[in-house]
Amino acid sequence: MKTYKYSRRVFIGNTSLLAAGVITGLIDRKGSADMASNMEAIVKNNRINQAVSRWCYNSIPLDEFCAAVKKMGLKGIDLMRPGDFTTLKKHGLACTMIETHGLTKGLNDKNNHDQCLAQIRSAIDAAAEYNFPNVISFPGNRDGMSDDEGAANTVIALKQIAGYAEEKKVTICLEYLNSRVNHRDYMFDNIKWGVDVCRKVGSERVKILYDIYHAQVMEGDIIRTIQDNSLYIGHYHTGGNPGRSDIDQTQELYYPAIMKAIVETGFKGYIAHEFVPKNGLKSLAKAVEICDV
Repeated sequence: MKTYKYSRRVFIGNTSLLAAGVITGLIDRKGSADMASNMEAIVKNNRINQAVSRWCYNSIPLDEFCAAVKKMGLKGIDLMRPGDFTTLKKHGLACTMIETHGLTKGLNDKNNHDQCLAQIRSAIDAAAEYNFPNVISFPGNRDGMSDDEGAANTVIALKQIAGYAEEKKVTICLEYLNSRVNHRDYMFDNIKWGVDVCRKVGSERVKILYDIYHAQVMEGDIIRTIQDNSLYIGHYHTGGNPGRSDIDQTQELYYPAIMKAIVETGFKGYIAHEFVPKNGLKSLAKAVEICDV
């Protein structure tokens, strides 16, 4: 799904990361292979099912990357395709979120329904075959459309596929993204919009992918939002703000408290790290440690 992968990288050119040299954390992985071979277990408490998005570490060969994250104690990798599933299974990892259709042209436009639903159905089939939990979806950009019309169209589309997801025991996760910095004009940029869509679809297999970085950019109030809307959240992404980099002391989100709040809701799904690392696997290892509450 090239459109989606590219869109995840576009933000690098729109922020100060490039000038600050952080982009080298995405491109230059010197020593990552050695670190992978010497990685030790990080997860101790195991109250959070941690995962990681593949696109942030694309320069590390998949087999090496799987070995490293498995040793850390992660349970899966987000945003993969069926061609990668054999490697994941080899390492005892799940694809915690399977790619489907593009990000900008999604379910909010009826003209996109046939193509998007076909891709979602195909991803659901792959997830069911391998016993993987989630597939991703997007409403798309507004392109002049009102949020109410877009929500209604998204509900129409999801109702057509929700029963199939229920039958296959796979969850469709509609992703919340920010429209201020990274994804201009994206429709699902506030929690109310996503919750309303999920309520109207009325399926336990249609939920929200709550990206904490994106939510912080748009609305903040992360812990209260999680507590109030946990019923509708099926998956989480992490990332530091500002800059969508490491989730450490340099940014405004305090992840130990956020993770504890998620645990207290009884959440049993996956939380995937999706940030541009300053120091490759070292950054990921630190994030895993921080979130192991």
